[in-house]
Amino acid sequence: MAKAGRIVVGVDGSEPSIRALRWAVRQAGLTGEALEAVMSWEYPAAGWAAMVPALPTDFDPEGMAAKILDDTLEQTLGAEAAAAITRKVMIGNPAQALMNRAEGAALLVVGDRGYSGFKAALLGSVGLHLAQHAPCPVVVVRGEQDAA
Repeated sequence: MAKAGRIVVGVDGSEPSIRALRWAVRQAGLTGEALEAVMSWEYPAAGWAAMVPALPTDFDPEGMAAKILDDTLEQTLGAEAAAAITRKVMIGNPAQALMNRAEGAALLVVGDRGYSGFKAALLGSVGLHLAQHAPCPVVVVRGEQDAA
């Protein structure tokens, strides 16, 4: 019998990423594959950072990202189901972080856009990049269409 693989899902706390998380959980239940939730964070661009006062010395962006990931998993799935999911918080560009984690994975799952997406875009920049370059199959979970 073949060893079960791993499904990687990108989670940033946005509604599209929550839909992707739910889809990935269902898929993992069907296939018996382990689920890994990934969140990445980046320091602000130099130009933007120059416009804000100095960050507090206790500022911990990695800790904040880990808390957002933990809270999103628990609020979406419940504490017991969330506890079974491997979590990975990475520094760097979200597309690159997900590409790195998807190496050797059976599947990569993302929402159609995250917090930085334009409402009118059919696919966010991260999803588009992953659909074109990921080292494994990619599922882009789309949500409900806005009523026109």
